[in-house]
Amino acid sequence: MIRVGDKVIDKQKIYRAVDRLLEYRASGLSQQEVATQIGVDRAFVSKLESMGEVRRGKRIALIGFPIKNKDEIAQVASSLGVDLVILMTDAERWQYVREKSGEVLINELMRLMSAVKRFDVVIFIGSDMRLRLVEAILGSKVVGVEIGTSPITEDKYVDPELIRETISQLKVKDGHKIDQT
Repeated sequence: MIRVGDKVIDKQKIYRAVDRLLEYRASGLSQQEVATQIGVDRAFVSKLESMGEVRRGKRIALIGFPIKNKDEIAQVASSLGVDLVILMTDAERWQYVREKSGEVLINELMRLMSAVKRFDVVIFIGSDMRLRLVEAILGSKVVGVEIGTSPITEDKYVDPELIRETISQLKVKDGHKIDQT
């Protein structure tokens, strides 16, 4: 609790309301629908979002395999606000393929390709052959980071600073870097 003038305010109640507001917005409700649900003006919802906005603009996906330091690369991507991160080691990618029937695997890959097409930019980390394949499917929205000649049969170390710089360059808007805090 906190006292403001002659009022006693429950900070936790405010935090819970903001959490609900953001969950509603993330689920696809409009600002007006959320404002009605929470009992505030639509302008309040807009201002609250603006206060917390980290970046605006391109939706970025990062996909790659086989990556030795995938957790480190995922942390870099997360810290820079990348919207989708799918990284696998060599063992994980083969486990993913071997555990599924052909039909299930094809359906999952089609679903993934459809989902990834909605991103403005896809950073793909992989072999030369896989990179060419992803570029053929997704076109100019792909930014490639080649980690070897196909077939790659072992995990490859990916320089986190290269990924950080790649993501940062993609976030340049009108000659100014977008806030990445």
